[in-house]
Amino acid sequence: MATMKDKLVGNYDFGSLCMPMLPWQNKERKMQFFKKDEKMPILVAALMGLQHAFAMVGGLITPPLVVMKFSVAFADVKLQQYAVAAALIVSGICTVMNCIQIPLGKSGYVLGTGMLSVIGTSFTMLPIFENGISYMKSEGTDPYDAYGKMLGTVLVCSLLEGFLSFVPPSKLKKLFPPVVSGVTIVLIGVALTGTGMKYWGGGAVCADMTWMQHKHAQAFEAAHPDGKKFGSFPYTPGWGCSGNGEVMLGYGSPEYLGLGFCVLLMLVVIELFGSPFMKNTNVVFSLVFGYIIAAIADKDGLKYVTDDKIEAADDITFLWVETFKIGFYGPAVFPLLIAFIVTTVETIGDIGATYDASMEPQDTQEYHKSIQGGLLSDAICSFFSALCTSMPNTTFSQNNGVIALTKCASRRAGVATGCWLIFMGIFAKVSGIISSIPDCVLGGMTIFLFSNVVVSGIAVLSKVDMQSRRNRFILALSLGIGIGVSVVPHVASDFRGSGLTANIWPCTDCDKTERSFRNGILIFLSTGYCSGTVIALLLNIILPSDPIIITADSSEKVAEMSDIQSHA
Repeated sequence: MATMKDKLVGNYDFGSLCMPMLPWQNKERKMQFFKKDEKMPILVAALMGLQHAFAMVGGLITPPLVVMKFSVAFADVKLQQYAVAAALIVSGICTVMNCIQIPLGKSGYVLGTGMLSVIGTSFTMLPIFENGISYMKSEGTDPYDAYGKMLGTVLVCSLLEGFLSFVPPSKLKKLFPPVVSGVTIVLIGVALTGTGMKYWGGGAVCADMTWMQHKHAQAFEAAHPDGKKFGSFPYTPGWGCSGNGEVMLGYGSPEYLGLGFCVLLMLVVIELFGSPFMKNTNVVFSLVFGYIIAAIADKDGLKYVTDDKIEAADDITFLWVETFKIGFYGPAVFPLLIAFIVTTVETIGDIGATYDASMEPQDTQEYHKSIQGGLLSDAICSFFSALCTSMPNTTFSQNNGVIALTKCASRRAGVATGCWLIFMGIFAKVSGIISSIPDCVLGGMTIFLFSNVVVSGIAVLSKVDMQSRRNRFILALSLGIGIGVSVVPHVASDFRGSGLTANIWPCTDCDKTERSFRNGILIFLSTGYCSGTVIALLLNIILPSDPIIITADSSEKVAEMSDIQSHA
């Protein structure tokens, strides 16, 4: 009969999980493996779940924080904190549902993967939200209403992934082979890594302000002597980067770069000496280290970290404390549909990786059921998330590494992860601390986090036959255009200057319908992974297979075989 101790902590050796490692240490460690349906002790499940929560919280909070801080409410700290809290709560609820796996009556279909598979805010949607809101703001739409319209558009577009969840996985893989899905993931990572670099230098808005330091800024000032404007942000010479506490330095200042570098340095130290527990949660530990350094440091008596945002945060919060007027923005439909196709491909790969890390076979009915349930879960959770005023959700891939390192694939740990995320979201002081992180420190973390997306895409592309001329052509053209647009997103439309600068489709006298259609095309052209993915997809469909190359040696062998067959 199980004792209370067995129910709470069990009888395991956790030294292998928590003891630090030395770079030159070659000693093997034996660790307990928890299978997906194993009934773990309560406290052990809570500990394992906390690791997963820590591993994903950095990536989970970044998209809502970025959108709210730099696109919607630059000065509204309360709203930024609410966005972080709502993302945590929604992701927690969806993670619990995903791990449990809910049967849909007697249909044979399910909702959820039934694995230790966690759900968080999607990076894929971040560029589209930023571009869509920027275009609406340039037309005079209130930023809060613009965000509400993006949420309403997500409610409609998420139905596509719900439909795709009932398509056999084999057909989806045929339509989106690695040469297509790998391009998409790489381009998402490239665009996001560029954004992370902006934060590292002092802030995304401040980085874009350097555009005004171009020589044409003098002509702009001469034409607008009163109330100079950069989009919706005022421009004044010598403008410093806010978002770093009381300190206002120019973009790329050594102080900002040094604080961001502290995060990257700590990542290396943890990778050298950290225990498996610390390596699984390296982003959180490194971010906390950079935050502490920024809190200790000052610039001429001015602080990089202030207490006002923490003190302003409520003690407890929940969903719908802040609300937005739900609307619909037609120009964002096509890019969002592409994004949901992308998350479909990503989720299929993530679930396969989860099965590998969990040591479960993939040639089973349970695996195909997990694929169907996982895709449907992504769609339902994105729909639910939009109703809860938060950005769309998707299956997180980084937690597969946690499973592999901790040797824990139990769904109980996944449920505990969801509970931890809900707890962090409800206690709003956590969001207050997160919103007080200086932009430069956040940039040090996001540059590593986002570049991991690039690495994931490279891992997918490693499965592509690079000797094939056809594949190399697809990769060269789609990556060339996609990376180019990601690096210079305003090549088609300089939305940073709102309506003040020209683009490939001037629209000064067009009506509302034409303007809406035009903005949709420009959002698509300004989002690198959208244009790159469509090009890769079309080329994969229309290009024929490589011709069979016959050398002189192979010709002689063919002739010899023909002679043998004729004599026979």
